[in-house]
Amino acid sequence: MHPLTPDLSKLSEDELYTKRTELQNRMTYAYRIGSADMVGQIQLMLMDFSMEIERRYQKMLNDAQKQSKEDPESPLTVTRD
Repeated sequence: MHPLTPDLSKLSEDELYTKRTELQNRMTYAYRIGSADMVGQIQLMLMDFSMEIERRYQKMLNDAQKQSKEDPESPLTVTRD
């Protein structure tokens, strides 16, 4: 985890995607000006965001599987926290 990355678990899903998009825009800028150091740092932060998104999707999948095992006849419901 990059030391300057905030606690991503406290962000809503919308905030998470918005901040990731902002970082991607900054990455584009860093590429344009040729700042390899900035690109590297942003890549590390983007990796943190991707890992948090993956963790949330994995939790949703696990919750859906648990629900399916508890009541196999009920329709599968996937919710985002």
